Amino acid sequence: MLDFSIFTNHAGEFLTGFGNTVKASVIALVCSFIFGVIIAVMRISPFRILRWIGTAYVEFIRNIPLLLIAFFIFFALPSVGLKFDGFLGGTAALSIYTASFIAEAIRAGIQSIDKGQMEAGRSSGLTYLQAMRYIILPQAIKIVIPPLGNQFINLVKNSSILGVITGLDLMYFGDAVYSRTYSVFEVYIIVALFYLVLTIPLSLFVGYLEKRLSASS
Repeated sequence: MLDFSIFTNHAGEFLTGFGNTVKASVIALVCSFIFGVIIAVMRISPFRILRWIGTAYVEFIRNIPLLLIAFFIFFALPSVGLKFDGFLGGTAALSIYTASFIAEAIRAGIQSIDKGQMEAGRSSGLTYLQAMRYIILPQAIKIVIPPLGNQFINLVKNSSILGVITGLDLMYFGDAVYSRTYSVFEVYIIVALFYLVLTIPLSLFVGYLEKRLSASS
């Protein structure tokens, strides 16, 4: 029989961790989306150096573990004078890692837009960036809502990386409670339920948004 008094006895720690997980996820979501859009635009830029930088970023970051990025930021960067606490370091790692996947999703969306629309925008007097901002990107993002939604859900789950570098997130406090109570099933079931509180509504919202956008197109 599971003993859920573990939650009532340690509710403060679980709720603190949950709050920090929400905070890290929201910050990383915003940062990774903005950075991902920039990298996606660089990937299809008419300038070779920008395409090279964007491609190098995506191929490098996407093919190394998130844990390695977090360790590099938290343990390696202090040796050159850049020191981050666990929360900021984990959130930065999460943003950098997720941005590479978002960039690829948005790049695919951009490339699915007819090239004539960019040409029409340029011929009407818009610069490349203005045409991208006002004509291409709004359509591309609408197209890639499903994969973007999946990346955002993955981001929330991947936020557990903060627990490895003392990021004071839900996983960190779950481990702390377990180390004192040894109630492995109760502790991690509670942690899992908290993650579901975040991911299930997000999944439902993405599905709703996808249907609404499809109906309006």
